[in-house]
Amino acid sequence: MIRAKARLLPLFLATGLAACSSAGTYPSLAIRPVERATPVVQNPSATPVPLPPPSADTVTRINGLLASAREADSQFAARRTAAERAVSAAGSSTGSDSWLSAQVAVSALQASRDPSIAALAELDTMFATARDASPNEESPTTKSIAAARDEVQASVTAQDEVVSRLNARLGT
Repeated sequence: MIRAKARLLPLFLATGLAACSSAGTYPSLAIRPVERATPVVQNPSATPVPLPPPSADTVTRINGLLASAREADSQFAARRTAAERAVSAAGSSTGSDSWLSAQVAVSALQASRDPSIAALAELDTMFATARDASPNEESPTTKSIAAARDEVQASVTAQDEVVSRLNARLGT
């Protein structure tokens, strides 16, 4: 029985392979007329439409955030002298009354920065929204937000440096 099946195996294989090699018509791989056509280019002499200036609401928000950050910076400057004096008086005696007073003064200094940090976060959100609205080119709205953001970021960075230096002097 097995020998009979073994003799028929080549016949089945030949029939199966013959079915795979049927002569059919296949599409040509040559370049088609559509592929030869020249691409359509937009008119390069057309002037781009200018983007609108920032809205009055946006300008008001930016000015309010800048005012808040500037007020926080002046509060920071007013408390900075007292914090530096307290840190100098504390010396290196960790845990003493003067060291604890210096810690409180530095904490008050840090708390005076909160409006600046909040303004920076709001400006970051506004900037991201403005960039999403015109992702291909920087709009006047984006530019005005970026300028305000840069000003507040510089103030926050300077405040960070002062607080870090005072904390390093306290050993924290």
